[in-house]
Amino acid sequence: MVHQHNHHRSSKRVNPARIVLYVFLGIAAFFLITEHLAHLIPVLPWLFLLLCPLMHLFMHGGHGGHGDDGDSQSNR
Repeated sequence: MVHQHNHHRSSKRVNPARIVLYVFLGIAAFFLITEHLAHLIPVLPWLFLLLCPLMHLFMHGGHGGHGDDGDSQSNR
């Protein structure tokens, strides 16, 4: 009778190098986000003002623009 033994490493084992990598990436992401927010906050009101005309231009594509009541049968 032949016995086969499967000696696999457990997939639940924690790799210390991977933990260090995740901690480093977390710290780098935190500082990257906070530093970019420091530059974005003063410009934010201007971005909202720029958003208004852009939304006006691009949002009229779905209903035909100004002056169209959407009822094509009454115009015939």
